[in-house]
Amino acid sequence: MSDGTGILLQAGPFTVRWYGLLIAVGALLGGYVASLEARRRGEDPDHVWNGLIVVLILGIIGARLYHVISSPQEGGLGLRYYLSNPVEIVKIWQGGLGIYGAVIGGVIGLLLYARRHRLNPWRWLDIAAPGLILGQAIGRWGNFFNQELYGPPTTLPWGIKIDALHRLPRYADLSRYPVETTRFHPTFLYESVWNFLGFLFLMGVGRRYAHRLKDGDVILLYAIWYPLGRSVIEYFFRPDAWLMPGLGLPVAMVISLAIAVIAAIALVVRHRGQGTS
Repeated sequence: MSDGTGILLQAGPFTVRWYGLLIAVGALLGGYVASLEARRRGEDPDHVWNGLIVVLILGIIGARLYHVISSPQEGGLGLRYYLSNPVEIVKIWQGGLGIYGAVIGGVIGLLLYARRHRLNPWRWLDIAAPGLILGQAIGRWGNFFNQELYGPPTTLPWGIKIDALHRLPRYADLSRYPVETTRFHPTFLYESVWNFLGFLFLMGVGRRYAHRLKDGDVILLYAIWYPLGRSVIEYFFRPDAWLMPGLGLPVAMVISLAIAVIAAIALVVRHRGQGTS
């Protein structure tokens, strides 16, 4: 079990946190995969590393804003907290990044870079997609070291301990949920595994069916794969999920299903009438 501090190394005022380190590792490995994809497709891989800076900056901004807006009140934070304590918004090293905000911000960054350098945006979104979902798989482990993104109690052997300091209010009663014996669903792990499988899927499809794919197909497959897994995880394993008024369903689940449906329709329409050979 992580100690919950999220700190890997501390020397005086210098602190290295697992959360930031894993995001950086995920971004670098994702960039490396994208550079390999660019070279395989006959594109200049230098565009990956040059554009990565813009993508990361806008991705982090988008991720933080999404978290601030969607952070559940139950965890003691929420939008009201951040509005009352605006300085807390910039403390991304303490955790709190929303993946949909990261994707939106990153896509905007990629589109801006592609426009500036007159690149085919759909082709470069395809190049980025496998590396993106691999980066997500790695970055999710930052939640483990921060003791966050966990689900309801479980008796399954892979359940994880969560100390009293990092419990959601509904699990704060230690007489009912003792620290030593209570285990919780590792929601971050489920999403990490799903993302890694998505990485293998996108890489496999991109190579095996390269002759049939159109520019934009791989990113559409990403927009189906990731949201489908996310919607299941949100429904079953996020007790602190932000619920949509009137529906009682997690907002991220509704958004995920909408994205998956739209992407699936777009993919079908693009290939309508195409042969199966």
